[in-house]
Amino acid sequence: MSNVRPQPRPGVLSISAYVPGKSGAPGVAKVFKLSSNESPLGPSPKAVEAYRSVAEHLEDYPDGASTRLREAIGAVYGLDPDRIICGAGSDDLLNLIARAYLADGDEAIHSQYGFLVYPIATMGTGAKPVSVPEKNLTTDVDGILAAVTPRTKVIFLANPNNPTGTYIPYDEVKRLHRGLRPDILLVLDAAYAEYVSRNDYSTGLELVAESDNVVMCRTFSKIYALAGLRLGWMVGPAHIVDAVNRVRGPFNVGAPAIEAGIAAVRDAEHVERSRAHNDRWLPWLSEEIAKLGLTVTPSVGNFFLIHFPAEGGKTAQAADAFLTSRGLVLRSVASYGLPNALRMSVGGEEANRLVVAALAEFMAG
Repeated sequence: MSNVRPQPRPGVLSISAYVPGKSGAPGVAKVFKLSSNESPLGPSPKAVEAYRSVAEHLEDYPDGASTRLREAIGAVYGLDPDRIICGAGSDDLLNLIARAYLADGDEAIHSQYGFLVYPIATMGTGAKPVSVPEKNLTTDVDGILAAVTPRTKVIFLANPNNPTGTYIPYDEVKRLHRGLRPDILLVLDAAYAEYVSRNDYSTGLELVAESDNVVMCRTFSKIYALAGLRLGWMVGPAHIVDAVNRVRGPFNVGAPAIEAGIAAVRDAEHVERSRAHNDRWLPWLSEEIAKLGLTVTPSVGNFFLIHFPAEGGKTAQAADAFLTSRGLVLRSVASYGLPNALRMSVGGEEANRLVVAALAEFMAG
C-alpha cells in the first residue's frame, strides 16, 4: 500500500469538529434532555400530521426549490418568496453563504462566544475566522468594527446569541451595518428571535429589505420544534439569493420537512403557546437558581447560562456529573471557552423543578 494518499485542503484538519450536547444519562431510567435548546412542547400537531402525510409518496423527489414553503414563509412574514432560500437547518445556509462569499485568504468575523458553526464554515473555505472579544458576554459592536480589515468579507452576528442568551438592540445592529464597507456581507442569525419580547430588539428584516449586503437566517429547530427534520431559511437581496442558490444542492430540503414546515409556520397559536411557556419558566428558573448563590446570565432565548465556581467541589464539571446522575442533562460549554458554566434549556415543568431541586442539593452538599 502506498504511503501517498488523498489530502484535504489546507486548514481542514485544523477545524475543531462541532460536538453537540449529550443526550443521554447511562443507568438512569428517565432522562430530561435540556442540552440542545429544544422546545418542551414539541411541534405543532398540524406539522406532525403534514409530516406523516408524505409517507405515502417517499419515492418522489421533493420540490428542489421548496416553492410552497417559501410562499408560506413569505405570507407569514410579509416577504417576497423569490428572496427566500430554504436549507437543511440554518447551519446548512451558513455553510452555503461561506462557500459563496469566502475564499483562501479572506476573513470572517464572529463574536467570542458565537455559534461554533461560524468558524467551522469559515475554515472549510480556506478563509480565516476572526473572533472578537465580548463585553459582559455580549457582542461588542465597536470591537467588531475595529477588527475589520481589507480581507474581511463576512460578519456573522447571532442575535440573540447562543450560548450566552444575550442580545444587542436593533440600534446597535444598524450602527454596526453603517460602519461596514458595502462589500462586506452581514449575516444576521436570528435562530431564537421568536422568543424575544424586548422593545429594542428587531430581527433585522427591515435592514435586509433596504440593504444590498445583509441577509437574515432563521430556523425551524427551536420554537417550531422541528429539529429532527433539519429545516431553516434565509432571506436576502436578489443578488445574494442568486449566488447562494448556485452553490446549493438541488434537493437540500426533504419533502417531509417541507410539508411540516408549511404547517408549522402557519400555526400561530402553537407558536404563541410555546412562547408563553418560555415567558413563564425562563424568569422562574433564573430567579430560583440565583437564590442558590449561582450566577445566571440574563437571557432572552429559551436557554440560559449557569455559572459555577472555578475551584473547589462546586465546579461546572462536578455539577454536570451530579445532574446527569439524576437524568438531568445540561450542556457543557467548555468548547465555547466557558469551562465554568453550564447551559440549560427551558424544559417542561417537571424538568425545571427537578433541576432547581437537584442544584439546591448539589450546592448544599
